[in-house]
Amino acid sequence: MSRFKVSKFRHMEARLPRREAWISDIRAGTTTSYGNHIKCSCSLIAFNSDRPGVLGIMPLEGQGEDKRHVTHLGCHSDLVTDLDFSPFDDFLLATGSADRMVKLWRLPASGQVLPSGPGLVLGPEDTQVEVLQFHPTVDGVLVSAAGKAVKVWDVAKQQPLTELAAHRDLVQGAIWSQDGALVGTTCKDKQLRIYDPRAKPEASQSTQAHENNKDGRLAWTGTQEHLVSTGFNQMREHEVKLWDTRYFSSALTSLTLDTSPGSLMPLLDPDSGLLVLAGKGEHQLYCYEVVPQQPALSPVTQCLLENVLRGAALVPRRALAVMGCEVLRVLQLSDTAILPISYHVPRKAVEFHEDLFPDTAGCVPASKPHTWWAGSNQQVQRVSLNPAHRPYPSFTSCLVLPADPSPDSPDSPDLAQPSELPVVDEDPSEGFSSPPSSLISPSTPSSLGPSLSSTSGIGTSPSPSQRSLQSLLGPSSKFRHAQGTILHRDSHITNLKGLNLTTPSESDGFCANRLRVAIPLLSSGGQVAVLELQKPGRLPDTALPTLQNGTAVTDLAWDPFDPHRLAVAGEDARIRLWRVPQEGLEEVLTTPEAVLTGHTEKIYSLRFHPLAADVLASSSYDLSIRIWDLQAGVERLRLQGHQDQIFGLAWSPSGQQLATVCKDGRLRIYEPRSGPKPLQEGPGPEGPRGARIVWVCDGHCLLVSGFDSRSERQLLLYLAKALASGPLAVLGLDVAPSILLPSYDPDTHLVLLTGKGDTRVFLYELLSEAPFFLECNSFTSPDPHKGFVLLPKTECDVREVEFARCLRLRQTSLEPVSFRLPRVRKEFFQDDVFPDTAVSWEPVLSAKAWLGGANGQPRLFSLQPQGMTPVSQAPREAPAQRAPSSVLYLEEKSDQQKKEELLNAMVAKLGNREDPLPQDSFEGVDEDEWD
Repeated sequence: MSRFKVSKFRHMEARLPRREAWISDIRAGTTTSYGNHIKCSCSLIAFNSDRPGVLGIMPLEGQGEDKRHVTHLGCHSDLVTDLDFSPFDDFLLATGSADRMVKLWRLPASGQVLPSGPGLVLGPEDTQVEVLQFHPTVDGVLVSAAGKAVKVWDVAKQQPLTELAAHRDLVQGAIWSQDGALVGTTCKDKQLRIYDPRAKPEASQSTQAHENNKDGRLAWTGTQEHLVSTGFNQMREHEVKLWDTRYFSSALTSLTLDTSPGSLMPLLDPDSGLLVLAGKGEHQLYCYEVVPQQPALSPVTQCLLENVLRGAALVPRRALAVMGCEVLRVLQLSDTAILPISYHVPRKAVEFHEDLFPDTAGCVPASKPHTWWAGSNQQVQRVSLNPAHRPYPSFTSCLVLPADPSPDSPDSPDLAQPSELPVVDEDPSEGFSSPPSSLISPSTPSSLGPSLSSTSGIGTSPSPSQRSLQSLLGPSSKFRHAQGTILHRDSHITNLKGLNLTTPSESDGFCANRLRVAIPLLSSGGQVAVLELQKPGRLPDTALPTLQNGTAVTDLAWDPFDPHRLAVAGEDARIRLWRVPQEGLEEVLTTPEAVLTGHTEKIYSLRFHPLAADVLASSSYDLSIRIWDLQAGVERLRLQGHQDQIFGLAWSPSGQQLATVCKDGRLRIYEPRSGPKPLQEGPGPEGPRGARIVWVCDGHCLLVSGFDSRSERQLLLYLAKALASGPLAVLGLDVAPSILLPSYDPDTHLVLLTGKGDTRVFLYELLSEAPFFLECNSFTSPDPHKGFVLLPKTECDVREVEFARCLRLRQTSLEPVSFRLPRVRKEFFQDDVFPDTAVSWEPVLSAKAWLGGANGQPRLFSLQPQGMTPVSQAPREAPAQRAPSSVLYLEEKSDQQKKEELLNAMVAKLGNREDPLPQDSFEGVDEDEWD
C-alpha cells in the first residue's frame, strides 16, 4: 500500500441517535471489572444491570415498544464480570462472575420466557473470573481468565484443554486471534504475552506492553501478525500501541490520548480495520483506522457523547444497514439508556458498495473442538453482506439445546416458579436462587441467604390480584420525584478565600447549625472562620475574624443545644471549646472557653450526644473513644477494643449506644455506661480507604458507607440487634476516590450521600425490610463541591414542600440547596411528608443524669404552619372530565376523507362562498347620469 493512498473512510461521520431511538428506562451497573459491561449478537443485547448477578436482555431490533422491553436474567450469586455471545449462535451467551463460575445460557427469542437455569457450568475457579471469550472458528471452545490462571475450555466436556502458564500477577485480558490459532494476554505485571495453546502452555513471546499496570486491553486485527493494546503510561495518560508478533520487542507505532482514570476499551472491526476507543466514564469516542502496512493508527473521526459512557460494544457486521453505508455501529451503555451510534460513509448512489463491505465471517463454525485441538486451522466460510445474497446459513449450537415447550405447561406468568429459577422479569428481586437483589452482599452470600428467605418471595405463587403495576415494578418511594435546586444567588455567601480543603476524610470539612457555619482555613495556626447564615452576600477582601486554635484542625462540631458553642479537634490531641458571641464573630479569638486533654494521638472526629447536654464523644489515633463531661471539663468514660484506625462513630437516636466502623474491617456497638468493651461486633466494608456509619430506621438499623475490595463505593445496611450476621443488604453505587458522607433525616427516612469533590448527591429512602433501598431523584451540581451538610428541619420551607435544606461548600462560595417534592395541592399542609419532628435544640437530660444511668425521649412538635389544613383532611376534588378516547383521533382515514376534512376546515375559516360580496350591496348610479 502506498503511504499516500487516501483512505476510503476519510469522510466517515458518527451519527448520534435521536432521543426516540434511545433504548431508555434501563438501570445499568457501574461495577469495576475488566469486561465491557455490554455485548451484542445479531439478535440480542445483554448488559450489566444495577443489581449484582443480574443481566438485562433485550432484542437488538424491534418494533415500537418491543425494542424497549427489557427482561432480566439472574445469572450469578455475585457480580457479572464479563459476558460474551457465541459468534455462531445469536442466542448462546456465556457469563463469568465474581462467584468464580462460568455459565452458558440458551436465551429465547423476543417475547419468550427466559431459561430456568444455565445450560452448562464451568468451574469453580480459585478466584473470580475476570474475562472470557468464545473461540472465533470453533463452536465449543472458550478461553477464561481468573486471577493468574488462563484456561482454554472444551465446553461440551466441561473440562479445560490446557492452562496457560507464566502469569506473575492478575490477568486483565485474554483474547483470541481472528484465525483462532493464538491467544494474547495482558497482565498486571505489565507484560503482553502471546500463546499458541495447542503447542505448549508457556508463552511463545512476551514483551512489556505499557509502563503503568492499570487496566490493559487487547484487540487483534484481521491478521495473525498484528494486534492493538491499550493501557496507561507513567503519566497515567491513555496509550494505544500497534504490535507485530514477528517483531515483538517494541511497538510498531503508538499514540497518547487524554488523562483519565477509566480503562480504554478497544473495539476493533477486523474487516474494515476501524478501531473505536471508548473510555469508561468519559464523554467521547475516538475512531482510528489501523494500517499495519505503513504502520499507522490514522485518526478518522471523534464523537462527543451526551451521557457518561459505562460500557460499549460493536454490533456484528451482519446486522449493519449496509445499503445506508453504515460501516460501524457502537452500542453505548450509559446509566439509564443504551445509545446506538452509527458510523456512515457518505455515498451518492444507494447501492451495495463492495469496497466498504468485504465478505465477512459467516455463522457456521469451521470445525469441532477435537479437530481444532488436533491441529486443524480451517477457517470460517465467509459470506457476502450484499442483501441480495441473504438469508445467511443459520446455526444452532448443540452445547445448550433450545428448550422444547411442553404442551401441558402453558407460558403463563402467573404460574408458580420453582425456587431455583434464576429468571426475573421486570423485577429482578423475585424468583431466583441468587441473592434477590443488588442489595445482597457479594462477600457473604452464604450467610445472607437464610436470613432473607422469608422476604425474598422465592418459591411463592402470586395471585393475579397481586400482579398490579406496583408489584411488577416493585415498591417506590413517595420521594422518588424529589427535586434539588440551588437557591438564588442572594442567599449565597461568596468571595470565600483560603479554605482548608485537606481536612481528614473522617471530617465533613465544615459544620453548620441554624445560625452560622464554621469553616477551617488553610492559613497557619488552625484558623476557623465563623460566618452568619443570616448575612449572605459577598465577603470583604480583607482578612476575616477567626478562631485561632494554634494547630491544624482535624474536625469540628456545633453543640446542638447551644448554638454559640463550637468544639474543635486538633492534631495536638486536644479539644478546644469556643464561645461565639451572639452577634457573631467580629474579632479574632485566641483563647477558647475550655480545653480538653487526655488523648495521646491526633483526634479524628467529634460527636455530641443527641439528647444529653454537655456530653461529647471523640475518637483518636490512640485507638480509643473518650466521652467527656463538658460542664466539668473532664473525661468520664473510655471505650477500648479497636485494632486499627477508627473511621467513624455515631450515637444511637436514644443516646444509649455508640456504633463505630474501623479500618480493621469490623463494626462495633458499645453501651458506654455498661463497660469499655463492645457489646456486639460484625463484619464491615472490605475496602480500607475509609467508611462512615449512621443509625437509621428509628435506631433499628445501621447504615455504613464504604468501599469494597475493588474500590467501588457501596452502602451496607445492618440490623442493629444482629451485627454479627452481616449486612441485610449491600448496594453498589459507583467508583470514586472520596468516601460517601451520609446525611440522614429521621423524619422521612431519607439519606443524602455525596463525597468531597463529587458533583452528584444520591437520595435513598431506607427501609428495615426488603427491598431496603428505594432510589429517589439524585441532585447534580454544575461543579464539584468540597463539602455538603444537612441543616435542621426547622430551616425548611414547609409551604413549598421543602423536606430538606443543605449547604454546599464550593471553592469560593457557600450555597444553600433546597430539596422539594412536587405536589399539586400545595395550599394544604403535606402531613404525609412532614410528621412531627423532634425538638433537637432542647436537651432531654443533663450530663450528670445521663452518666448516672437515666434515659429519656425527645419532645415532638408539629411543623404545620398556622392557617394550613392538613392534606389528609382536605376535601376531595371532583374528578376531572375525561377527554375523549384517543381512538377517535387515531382511526385510520382514507386520503379522500382527509382531503374533504381539510377543504371543509378551510372553507369554514374563509366563510360561506355563496354569501354576497360587499361590493354587491353598493348602490350604483342611473345610466343617464353618465352623460
